[in-house]
Formats: sequence, C-alpha cells, structure tokens
Amino acid sequence: MPPFDVPEGDPFGPHNLPYGVFSPSGSTERRVGVRLGEHVLDAGAAAAALGSPHQALLARPTLNPLMAAGRATWSAVRRDITSWVTDPAHRAAVEPLFHPLAEVTLHLPFEVADYVDFYASEHHARNAGRIFRPNAEDSLTPNWKHLPIGYHGRAGTVIVSGTDVVRPSGQRKGPNDPAPVFGPSIRLDIEAEVGFVVGTPSELGRPVPLADFREHVFGLCLLNDWSARDLQAWEYVPLGPFLAKSFATSVSAWITPLEALEHARVAPPERTHPLHPYLDDSTPGLEPAGYDLHISVALNGHVVSEPPFSTMYWTAAQQLAHMTVNGASLRTGDLYGSGTVSGPAEHQRGSLLELSWNGRDPLELPDGKRTFLEDGDVVTLTAWAPGADGRRVGLGEVSGRVLAG
Repeated sequence: MPPFDVPEGDPFGPHNLPYGVFSPSGSTERRVGVRLGEHVLDAGAAAAALGSPHQALLARPTLNPLMAAGRATWSAVRRDITSWVTDPAHRAAVEPLFHPLAEVTLHLPFEVADYVDFYASEHHARNAGRIFRPNAEDSLTPNWKHLPIGYHGRAGTVIVSGTDVVRPSGQRKGPNDPAPVFGPSIRLDIEAEVGFVVGTPSELGRPVPLADFREHVFGLCLLNDWSARDLQAWEYVPLGPFLAKSFATSVSAWITPLEALEHARVAPPERTHPLHPYLDDSTPGLEPAGYDLHISVALNGHVVSEPPFSTMYWTAAQQLAHMTVNGASLRTGDLYGSGTVSGPAEHQRGSLLELSWNGRDPLELPDGKRTFLEDGDVVTLTAWAPGADGRRVGLGEVSGRVLAG
C-alpha cells in the first residue's frame, strides 16, 4: 500500500504524526522520522526537498534540537509536516522519502538528560499500601494528597522499545531469612506508565508554573519502569529505590506531540484536600491537564490489564510544577514518568504486584500461571487516545523481553 493511502481509522494517520529516530534498511545513519500508518517519513530529507526553513532541526540524529526550539517552532514544524503528507501538490517530492516501518531500525528518539519517576495514581498507591501496610489506618501515606511523590532515577539506562532486559541481581532478604542473600531478582515486575519529555529548558532558580506546562513539554510516550520488588523491599529504607529500579526503563520509539492529543484532554479526579497555590489546578483559566489515555498491558501476547490514565490523581502539569518549585532547572531531554497507572477495577492494575496481590493470587494465562516475570517473558504496552471526529490517536508501543541474569 502506498504510504499516503492510510486506511480509514488507522490510529497513526495524519492526525497523529509522532516523531522518532530511525536508520533506513542497510544504513547505520540516524534520521528524524515521522510515522504515517506503516511507513516512516524521513523528515530531514523532506524538509530539504521542499525547501523548509526547519531543515537544520530535522536533519539531525536525535530529536533534541527540535525539542529545544520551543513551542512556536513545534507548531510550525507540525503544520508543515501535515501539509507534506496531505497536500497532493507535495506527493511527488515526498513519496520517495517514505520507508516501510518493518524495514527500518528504530532508536531511542532523544538523548535523556535527567529521569524522574512519580507515584501519581491513587488506586496504585492505595493497593500498594494495603499490600505492604495492611493494618494501617489509611493506605495512603500522610503526604500523598498534598504533593506528587517522586524520586530521581538513572537516565543512562533508559532504553528504547524492543531492547531486551537482563534480569537484575542484588541483595534481597525475605521475612524469614536470617541474613540477606545475593542473586537474581525473583520478583521482577513491570510498571505501566506514561512518560513526558521536556523540550524547552528553564532557568535555575525559576519554578515552572502550572500554566506553562505546554511551553516546556514536547510530547509523551509509553514507559515501562521495570522493578525488582524483592531488591526494592530490602534496599528502599530510608532513601527509596536504587538497584531495584536503575537497571532498565523502557520507552516507546515514538514521541506523540501534545498537539496531537488536544481532544484527549480531560479534567483530573476531584481534589479531596486543599492544595498550595503552585499545585492548585482549580485556578480559573487553567486548561484541563489530565489525559484520556487507554493503556493495554500484554504478557506474552495475552492482555492482562487495561489501565485508564484519566484516573491519575496528579497531572503531568502538577508534576512538572512540583519538580521545579524548589528552583531546579529543566533541560532538553528531561524525562519524567507518571508512576504506575492503575484504575479502580482489578483488570485495570498496572503492575504484577497488584495483579497477583504480591504473589498471593497467580494470574491464569494460556501459557501458565504468573505471579512475577519469568525468563523469556515479553511485556508489551500499547495505548490510544480519543481524537477528533471519533478517530483514535495511537501511542507507539513499548515492549521488552526478559533475559536470564
């Protein structure tokens, strides 16, 4: 099928146009690409062929220069690319610059500067509280409704979808073990998340207000923050996760620009506690900062969960505001994860920790029971969001296979 002839209803039609970085078949050269259906447009080559003023930003091996250019440029480039793939006048020049998606190599689309992971789903937080603190009066920690809880991760181990994940090793100690033992994790888990990618940097000492979220965030992607629950349980007191999280964080090869998700914006859940002004999203004039994303989690091809992102208590705008309220600066390529996305129903839980209730209730799958991940397991996250006229906007999948450590 010719690249312009995208089937009706394709979630990667011209209403979407996510960005990535690819190498053509037989080449190691990295190019900025834009996905249209099952093809990838060489954006730099198209810009050159059509005399675009944005050629220098698009003829690069990473998205960072484009992301750093700012929101006005992002909008201008998106308008141009939309014209290139929809206007028949450009067809002869642009059609030879498409590559079949199945024949290209996809790369990590941006250079990651810093990585922060949050804990923004009330359903996930309450489930975790009930599992680990079953006798607590409140399953949430006292600070949870007052600020978006987060921690700094390791940017150097953010990997692109399709990269294998080696089972991590570390120390673990069961409740009946006399001393910690060392070895591969036996409770390897997933965390179905959404990642937000910063484009425009900010100045050190100047917080980013809620209203400026879309001035700084270039787009979003699916994210799987692999977690070794047994290593985490032993190491996280008092400073939080370390080896249990730092071994791998998988992201999609495609970054969906925020402009493609205008029809997916929704109001977040009702606030139950008063918020300090820098987090107060009830302020008149603020745009709704939630996103109606429908996530699907598959284990070895079998769907085990469908977490709804619209239920997330803390929004990406609030996370960005909190991340910078102390004066911390943003850099182009900063990545922050939403934290595990879980909904109120059992089939909407975004981790095996919750789905199996910490191993108590194994999942019954066609290829056997699961509590936590086994070697050879493949986890794949996919998602879509509502677009204009009933169309769906597809988010690029994130997939990874577990290898023995």
